[in-house]
Amino acid sequence: MMITGTTRLFGIIGDPVAPLRSPALFNAGFARLARDAAFLPFEVPAGDLPAVWAGLTRLRNLDGLVMTMPHKEAVVPLLDALGPTARLTGTVNTVRRREGGGWEGEMFDGEGFRDGLERAGHAPRGAAILQVGCGAAGRAIAFALARAGVGRLTLHDAAAGRAEALVAALKAGWPSLEVAAGAAAPAGHAIIVNATPLGLRPGDPLPLQPDTIAPGQVVADVIPKPEITPLLAAARERGCPIVTGRAMHEGQARLAAAYLGITGWEG
Repeated sequence: MMITGTTRLFGIIGDPVAPLRSPALFNAGFARLARDAAFLPFEVPAGDLPAVWAGLTRLRNLDGLVMTMPHKEAVVPLLDALGPTARLTGTVNTVRRREGGGWEGEMFDGEGFRDGLERAGHAPRGAAILQVGCGAAGRAIAFALARAGVGRLTLHDAAAGRAEALVAALKAGWPSLEVAAGAAAPAGHAIIVNATPLGLRPGDPLPLQPDTIAPGQVVADVIPKPEITPLLAAARERGCPIVTGRAMHEGQARLAAAYLGITGWEG
C-alpha cells in the first residue's frame, strides 16, 4: 500500500490497540478494492478522548473512525448526531463526517455479533441465551438479540445494577421479551456469550466457570485477539461448538464499511 498526499484516512481509537484486528482487516479491504485509503490505530487512554478528538476531527483528510474500549460511551457527547441504534444503546462504535458538517455515529457491535453468530449456523431466534457482560458492547449485543427474536435472555454483569438497568431498557423496547438478570450459570441455555473484555489480557480470570458448561452448548466470545480465548479453549475441550470474536468483528466491519461509504466491501 502506497500512502500519498491524496490518501484518505480512517482509524480506530482505543486502549489497548495492539490486540485489534481492525487495521489489518480494513487495510486488506482497501488493497483488495484498490482504494487510496489507509486505516490507522490510535491508542488513547480513558479520559483523554476529548482532547484528542478536538485535534483528530480537524484533519480534513480523515473520513471516519471506529471506536473501541474504553471510548464507546465517552464519544457520544462529542458527536453532532446519532443513528437509531446509538440512540437506543447510548453507545457508538463507528463515526463518520456529516455532509453538512460535524460528525455522526452509529453502533454496529450488536448487529455484527448477530451476523457472525448466524453465519456460524447458530441463529438466536427462539434460543435461550446467557450473556455475561452488559457494558457498551454487551448493551448493543443484547438489543440485537432482542431484535432477532431471542427466546429467553439471561444477563449477568459483575458491576452492581448494570444487568438490571439493561433488563429495564430491553423491557421498555420489547415488553414481551423474556429477559432477566441472573447468575453466570450456563445450565438451561443453548448459547453462552462472553461480552466482557475478560480474555483480552494474559492472566485474566474466566468470565464463568468452564466446568458449568455442558457439551453441545454454543459458546461465543467477543474478544478479537487471541482468537481462541481461554474460555473458548475450555468450551471446545468440553465438546462445545464455539464462535470466536473474529466472526463478530468481520460482521461489524461489513456494516461499518457500508456506513463509512466504502463501496464494494466483501470482508
